[in-house]
Amino acid sequence: MATSLIIKKNQYYDSVFLMGVNKRLSESEGVIQSAVVMGSEENKQTLIEMGIQDPRLQTAQPNDLIVVVAADSQHTADQLLERFDQFLEVSAESKSRSSFHTLQDGLESKPNANLVVISVPGEYAAREARLAVERGLNVFLFSNNVSLDDEIEIKHLAKERGVLVMGPDCGTSILNGVGIGFANRVRSGPIGVIGPSGTGIQEFTCLVHHLGSGISHAIGTGSRDLSDAVGGMTTLAALKALENDPKTEVIAVISKPPGRKTLPMLSAALTSCTKPVVACFLGIHEDVFGAGDSFRLASTIDEAASLATGEQGAWLENIVGQVTYAGGLSSQHPTQQYLRGLFAGGTFCYQSQQILQSHNIPVYSNSPLDKRYALQHPDHSQQHSLVDMGDDIYTRGRPHPMIDGSQRAQRVIAEAEDPSVAVVLLDFILGYNSSMDPVNDLLPAIQTAQQIAARRGEKITFVASITATELDPQGYESQKLALQTAGVITFQSNAAATKYCVKLLRS
Repeated sequence: MATSLIIKKNQYYDSVFLMGVNKRLSESEGVIQSAVVMGSEENKQTLIEMGIQDPRLQTAQPNDLIVVVAADSQHTADQLLERFDQFLEVSAESKSRSSFHTLQDGLESKPNANLVVISVPGEYAAREARLAVERGLNVFLFSNNVSLDDEIEIKHLAKERGVLVMGPDCGTSILNGVGIGFANRVRSGPIGVIGPSGTGIQEFTCLVHHLGSGISHAIGTGSRDLSDAVGGMTTLAALKALENDPKTEVIAVISKPPGRKTLPMLSAALTSCTKPVVACFLGIHEDVFGAGDSFRLASTIDEAASLATGEQGAWLENIVGQVTYAGGLSSQHPTQQYLRGLFAGGTFCYQSQQILQSHNIPVYSNSPLDKRYALQHPDHSQQHSLVDMGDDIYTRGRPHPMIDGSQRAQRVIAEAEDPSVAVVLLDFILGYNSSMDPVNDLLPAIQTAQQIAARRGEKITFVASITATELDPQGYESQKLALQTAGVITFQSNAAATKYCVKLLRS
């Protein structure tokens, strides 16, 4: 393996754009690994951990672009870097160009704007967010690596100014029908949703759409908002905003468990809300909440969607029941007994663990519900394992798996090499800013995995959830058909797919 590196001085690009550039670069013939990142200290440290020992790394500044290619030959690596500007140009052609370089530039062009979207390195994001809030603007803060102290300070300032700060590390929002970050195209309607989880919000909004209703607003809060340190400041402000919004008739909150000190305060706000509220706190039981005439607690995201739309009953459970089990695992080799889940969405990894453990199936993970079942290393599964491949260990200096499926593809093949693997559970998330063909990013690996198992006289069952609507740009029906043609059993929700896996493991 040969490695080549270049540093482009004072060329700043946002992280979503660079993920797309790196995806194209990584797909070039002969490339083993690539990284296209800004020169922040964290990114430089990640490259060092990847084995990049070039002394030029230390000279890179946060506004410098670092490009690394590891290829099968030095000639290949050098040639690709010589042509790197072409990769930038191709990616730029698909994006709308902007001459704005500062917040002031943008406001001069759009003086009536009330929302600022910020996606700059974490070192600068807090400053830009503070400037926007001081001007009385709402903020969607996509950037991560913003310090906890800065987040708390900015959210206190936002509370004083009466505006919302969605983030930092906010992946998804839908405001007045406009998706921001990773979002699906869904019908407008009477249901508002709040949550720190991007993929959790995406699945909820898609399920509401499939159930015939629609979304007024989906407000992301940032991954730390419900921690005890932040105290749910954005969540509580968003709840009040939706309570006062005439278009919103029902409010949903989708999240992992809040902090212990934050939970009672949040419980009081939810149960006293004047509009019906449905909450899904994965891993939280109803007895921790106070009584409320119009408050309902859901155990899964699909149950929350059913309750919010008034579709009582087990709509998605019925879909599970309609699938033919083909003898479950009894048709597979006796040594095949374990499930391996490889997720792009961290919330799906969390929810699947909850469902499996509720059926007394212990499961290991790099993001474990029960610390006793923490994987010693996320690259090495053991027994039943579910891996969040959107975790920082996989995304520092690399594209998120929702944009580039190459790391998941490699892991699918690695799991197939284990003769004890019976079932592989996947998620596919469509929508804006995701890969334009997420299914075909993984299909070759799925087919290779099936061939590996067949050579042993075995078969691996692939199960997948698809988070999407028919309005998404990737084409929901064509993506689903491609999976089904390859023998993958598909569902419209992570919970339904996981419950099907439970049925397989128990048969």
